[in-house]
Amino acid sequence: MLQGFLLGVQLFFSFVIGIYFLLQLKNQTSSKSNIHKDSTIQYEKMNALRNISLTEPLSERMRPKTEKDIIGQEDGLKALKTALCGPNPQHVLIYGSPGVGKTAAARIALDIAKKSSHSPFREKAKFIEIDATTLRFDERSIADPLIGSVHDPIYQGAGAYGPAGVPQPKPGAVTKAHGGVLFIDEIGELHPIQMNKLLKVLEDRKVFLESSYYVSGDENIPKHIHDVFQNGLPADFRLIGATTRSPEDIPAALRSRCVEIFFKDLSFEHILSIVENVLNRQRINIKDKAKELVGRYCTNGRDAVNMLQTAHSLVRLEQRESIEEKDIEWVVQTGKYSPRIDKKVDSSYHIGKINGLAVSGHGQGMVLDIEAISKPTGGEKGEIKITGIIEQEDLHMKHSTIKRKSMVSSSVENVLTILKMRYNINVNDYLLHVNFTSGIPIDGPSAGIAIFCALYSALFEKKISGEIAMTGEISIKGKVYPVGGVYEKVLAAKKAGVKKVIIPKDNMQDLLLSIGVDIVAVENIDEVIKNVFDEDILNRANTILHA
Repeated sequence: MLQGFLLGVQLFFSFVIGIYFLLQLKNQTSSKSNIHKDSTIQYEKMNALRNISLTEPLSERMRPKTEKDIIGQEDGLKALKTALCGPNPQHVLIYGSPGVGKTAAARIALDIAKKSSHSPFREKAKFIEIDATTLRFDERSIADPLIGSVHDPIYQGAGAYGPAGVPQPKPGAVTKAHGGVLFIDEIGELHPIQMNKLLKVLEDRKVFLESSYYVSGDENIPKHIHDVFQNGLPADFRLIGATTRSPEDIPAALRSRCVEIFFKDLSFEHILSIVENVLNRQRINIKDKAKELVGRYCTNGRDAVNMLQTAHSLVRLEQRESIEEKDIEWVVQTGKYSPRIDKKVDSSYHIGKINGLAVSGHGQGMVLDIEAISKPTGGEKGEIKITGIIEQEDLHMKHSTIKRKSMVSSSVENVLTILKMRYNINVNDYLLHVNFTSGIPIDGPSAGIAIFCALYSALFEKKISGEIAMTGEISIKGKVYPVGGVYEKVLAAKKAGVKKVIIPKDNMQDLLLSIGVDIVAVENIDEVIKNVFDEDILNRANTILHA
């Protein structure tokens, strides 16, 4: 009887367990059916979304695809090809304003390199593009899209190896770019921690990952994961970093590993060439004056294309045929565009006015007026004014910030010392005013000889030709020292209509002779005065002393 009772109990529990598993199986089947049904619905929705598309933006459609499409950056593209297409490609930093073709040129340079017989880039070399401004990482190394990370078993996303307790390496962009190019846009915005990691990868050409869950003797860990932790992930690529910042804002450790290339703002003629390309390819009608107005307000291709697209949309909205000058004026006003600074020199003679030369933050040369006036005070205490300059700058050191007088202010003081020592002019007897009229705060020592000539002209009422421009640092002993950006400055002078450019002798190079202006290289202020005023400075000094 007891055996019968036990058998009944056993049958009862067997029945219950059977019912439980039957219900589980039914639920699982139902769950799979629901998932499949929901998946089908979501898939149909996704396909419906993919069937909806807008027209491609004109700026994307006009993006340069070949070398001939790159306008105005011949030197920059040549430098890129030189860096990438040889047997030993180099890392590159590209400086330049937005929309001047940095990314497109980098892509095209890699395509050219892959076709070069000397280049190590293979046909399938990848171009991996990321943006440093959106590159986020977890300081615990759970996620790092640039360098790579490890998904430990306890973290979400550990994948199929999670339940087995196996850490799973996840390659980052540096490994995805292996054998090709990693392009980092706005690389100057990269987090310092990421920058240091990137520098280490550039040095090792591989990525080493760590995990507290990795045990070298664990036979349950797959062979390829052992290989990753022991030998690292491959990361042999060439870096191309693009930035709108100035070189001094980029870490020196990165700059020392890269070739630095400067893309300049596009000229008026370059913008017109881009406009012509757009008009021909898109069959847009535009009046000549409207076309020229686009060139006056744009310094990069993206702005030019966007301005044309907006004006064309306006014309079509109003059911007209051609873009007129008023349409571009409306786009300029609504978009708050600023006119480009394209100075043309006044070729006549002036007292107390001279053409100085400078370089903008993105390596573009520019001509600027430097004015000076001089008036005796008649026994009253004199005054010296300097306007249009950066008067003081902060130098950020590792543990402190120091302030110093701007270099252009120091240049003015050097000039005043020379006037006093060599000409016996007591500056306290005069009202002296030096003004820079570019509308851009000026700094740097390169205006030294121009300041001297402007004050010299004002003090002695000597006229200066408007077809002369100059650049060079001046010492208190009248020596002329070399400055930066001379090639870009001479190009700007040529474009502005200058006939003669005076530069420091140490800056002289044969490349400058091909620009098409008269280059005069000087070592001291005596030679500057001789070439500007056609007189001997020592005779002028002796005349003043005897008087």
